[in-house]
Amino acid sequence: MNLADYLRKDFAYNAWANHEVLAAIRSSGGKNTRSLQLMAHILAAERVWLERLRQVPQSVPVWPEPNLSQCEAEADKLGGEWHEFLDLVTAGDVNQTISYKNSKGEAWTSAIVDVLTHVVMHSAYHRGQIASYMRSIGQTPAYTDFIHGVRQGLVK
Repeated sequence: MNLADYLRKDFAYNAWANHEVLAAIRSSGGKNTRSLQLMAHILAAERVWLERLRQVPQSVPVWPEPNLSQCEAEADKLGGEWHEFLDLVTAGDVNQTISYKNSKGEAWTSAIVDVLTHVVMHSAYHRGQIASYMRSIGQTPAYTDFIHGVRQGLVK
């Protein structure tokens, strides 16, 4: 598998896992504020990083107000936008760098491949927090293990 295919698979997993978590939040009644806050943050951070990669101004706060329907719509949009972006960027050199400012206004330069890796890992980290929190309050979290998604044919 080449790097482009590997990245596409990572982002296919990421989109699938985001949808699974949103479905678990919805099935729990959608009233789980902490899980929804974290999910809104995951999606906002993905949007922010995509905008940084596209070199366009940031359009959303990193910690937006949680809203389940808006999160579901954003997850749908982001899945397609990441797919389109990966088709463009992997046709070139993902080791190229981008310069951007973080949410504190600090200037940074990072390799595109490192940013892409960060996005998937950041999302997985917070999905783990959501799963832990849901268990702690007696709810059933989504089962989003990468290997589960692959074995079930849900991630391709």
